[in-house]
Amino acid sequence: MPEARIGVIGGTGLYQMDGLQNTEEVFPDTPFGKPSDAIVTGTLDGVGVAFLPRHGRGHRFSPSEIPARANIYALKALGVQRIISVSAVGSLREEIRPLDMVIPDQIIDRTKGRVSTFFGNGIVAHVGFAEPFCPYMTEALHQGAEKMGARVHPKGTYVVMEGPQFSTKAESHLYRSWGADVIGMTALPEAKLAREAEICYSMLACSTDYDCWHESETPVTVEMVVANLNKNTALSKSILGDVIPRLSEERSCPCGSALGNTIITAREAIPTEARERLALLVDRYLK
Repeated sequence: MPEARIGVIGGTGLYQMDGLQNTEEVFPDTPFGKPSDAIVTGTLDGVGVAFLPRHGRGHRFSPSEIPARANIYALKALGVQRIISVSAVGSLREEIRPLDMVIPDQIIDRTKGRVSTFFGNGIVAHVGFAEPFCPYMTEALHQGAEKMGARVHPKGTYVVMEGPQFSTKAESHLYRSWGADVIGMTALPEAKLAREAEICYSMLACSTDYDCWHESETPVTVEMVVANLNKNTALSKSILGDVIPRLSEERSCPCGSALGNTIITAREAIPTEARERLALLVDRYLK
């Protein structure tokens, strides 16, 4: 398979990426099934890129159905070291207006029943997740968004809800009382899986609405989300085009060694099947 260093996971409204050259589609099998769709590989200013539409082209997967383990594993197999996620979010703050961009730096997990680890079934690892987003990439996205003229917020706490329904007013006000800034449905388990795969992960979050807490605004609807995303699609692509070439250098952040000293299972107790299933992730530590 072709090798790419930068992965882009496109959310609602972003089902293809412009500007890629020498493109090729791959649809790899993984120990966790097929990814959401064929992955388009190519180059952007000489940098290898792999683009994956999170929900599949035509938006076939709900947030709870996304094959996140297959998606992250497939990108890892292609050589991806850094992932930029593009996602729609609702704003929980007056100052984060619809059409603003947010670069989250923290997460609150309110999902239910999603598999959020590659491990288990014979091999246990406990990976640190205090800083869920790569700070180097977060800063690069902030700089790129400012350069492209976006109204951008350089940090924020993202509540990840299960969906597919939107929040109740009581939930929306609860999350505001916690100090959360935006709400969405897709940052997890992606960010946790990327950390286990030792891939840097950061997010360009596009604010589309005020959720349902705002008394003077209409509660969020699909039509509202899609309309505002369509307005921001060109801006999101411009930001990606600026940032990706600047992420091609070698990594110095701790993301690339996140699994070091985290596998707690005794080596002799790890079943062969488990070791083979996760060889792409663990071989460097089990040899």
